[in-house]
Amino acid sequence: MPDPVPFDIPEDGKLAHNITHFARALRKAGLPVGPGRTLTAIEAVAAAGFTRKADFYWALHAVFVNRPEQRLVFDQVFRLFWRDPRYMEHMMSLMLPAIRGVQEETAAAAAARRAAEALLDGAEPPARPESPEADEEVRIEVDASQTASAAERLRTLDFEQMTTAEVAEARRMLARLALPVKPLPTRRLRADAAGRYPDWRRSLRAAVRHGGEIPRIARRNRATRWPDLVVICDISGSMSQYSRMVLHFVHAVANRQGQGWARVHAFTFGTRLTNITRHLKQRDVDAALRAAGAEAQDWQGGTRIGACLHAFNRDWSRRVLSRGAVVLLITDGLDRDDTTLLGREMERLHLSARRLIWLNPLLRWDGFAPRARGIAAMLPHVDAFRAAHSVASLAALAQSVSDPSDHGEKDRLMALLQG
Repeated sequence: MPDPVPFDIPEDGKLAHNITHFARALRKAGLPVGPGRTLTAIEAVAAAGFTRKADFYWALHAVFVNRPEQRLVFDQVFRLFWRDPRYMEHMMSLMLPAIRGVQEETAAAAAARRAAEALLDGAEPPARPESPEADEEVRIEVDASQTASAAERLRTLDFEQMTTAEVAEARRMLARLALPVKPLPTRRLRADAAGRYPDWRRSLRAAVRHGGEIPRIARRNRATRWPDLVVICDISGSMSQYSRMVLHFVHAVANRQGQGWARVHAFTFGTRLTNITRHLKQRDVDAALRAAGAEAQDWQGGTRIGACLHAFNRDWSRRVLSRGAVVLLITDGLDRDDTTLLGREMERLHLSARRLIWLNPLLRWDGFAPRARGIAAMLPHVDAFRAAHSVASLAALAQSVSDPSDHGEKDRLMALLQG
């Protein structure tokens, strides 16, 4: 919650009017706020009183926030609307175009850009004051003719820095992505005219029908089957936005017919493990994720990776990994628990899966190194280590799934770890 600051309440104030504008800003920032909630908020503030800033904050919070992932957006909009005018100026400055190397770059905090865009809808950024020396300054001309298109920029944009409109467009792009996989050979044989194995039983039966003569030797080949996909996704506070976008992608994979996967199993974890497989079977992605969020009570909470992987290996490993499943583990690896348990459970998961691919959004940083103890304990027990911070990074996942020799960034980071 923002730090309380004293208020001066005028006798002829327009508190109800301001709460209405605040509700409109929340709706533009992506929260499901309607006229009914606005009236309830006004009544809640009237009942709770206006003597303390904390009471005012939590009265509005109780009305407008009903999901864990909405807390951060509400907090940012509340801070912008009710508290800090200088913070509004800072957000507007972030929306101004900047030239790399000319001024210091400052990244917007999570959900801050979305909140500022909701409050500044239709407003122009502040104009820069002109100085007398403006004509004498060197003008920098930028040739933008070869720059990437808006769609290409959105493909590489970090999920955490997207606006509300960009998040909606990114979800539509994720819904169109595919995750193809090659079929697995089995020990069973099936009839195949061009097979490499002779089928003597079928050949002799044909000879009986033709008076003892064998018209041709029947042949067979090895049958194939599609593997299962198991997704284990971290939904802790540091992974909230990334895990939500990844689950949109997983929902599209689970509901696309003819893609190749036999079954898609999905689990979420923060402080406990939750199976959300049945929720992803719903055709509507919003309804599916809403039901999954209601099932997972630890959304945007803490992280206990080792304990949650232990629960998966104990309760679910034999059920969902017995058919040579490919496992996608989505987490930043920042675990404060015992790394001995984490390393042991990662090794067991690796031995049970046909292929274990770790997706980590921290790989978006150029200077990323496995310095955290949790990351160092997990890295040796994965087949591939890849980023998961943008649409492009998830689109590149198909290469790692189809190519067993693809290790992503694992080899480079293992060299740093051993060195």
